Amino acid sequence: MAKPSPGGTTERPSLTLRRHYRISPEKVWRAWTDPQALKLWFGPEEIVSVPIAEVDLRVGGRFRVAMLAADGETHDVSGTYLEVEPNRKLVFSWAWHSTPERESRVTLRLAPDAGGCELVLLHEQFFDEAARDAHTRGWTGALVKLESWLLLTA
Repeated sequence: MAKPSPGGTTERPSLTLRRHYRISPEKVWRAWTDPQALKLWFGPEEIVSVPIAEVDLRVGGRFRVAMLAADGETHDVSGTYLEVEPNRKLVFSWAWHSTPERESRVTLRLAPDAGGCELVLLHEQFFDEAARDAHTRGWTGALVKLESWLLLTA
């Protein structure tokens, strides 16, 4: 659950992951915003396929990704795009179909750097620490899959 902060506001768990890819920010952006690309890499390691990836890439537009796990279970997530700065920043809400009341927020920042780009993923406003920890594992696996996919398409 959320904890009160010293200022009296409620502090909710968050996570930040940083990755460097030897690929241009434009190609990394495409991986996150092209539904056909999302189908080829999105999801943690136990995901075997992404049968549904829908993207309406505009502020107020929605996305939906349905992932099929090795155990046959489908994991369905969707949200609304809150900020869209091509090749630089993407902010969206994040809610699982099974727990829509537990909406959180994801911010992706892309910045060119030596030999490629840096990706910073901030996922915040988790319901509790267990949700944050599960998403840390999931995002870590997804970013490994993203790197492999980027190398294949370079």
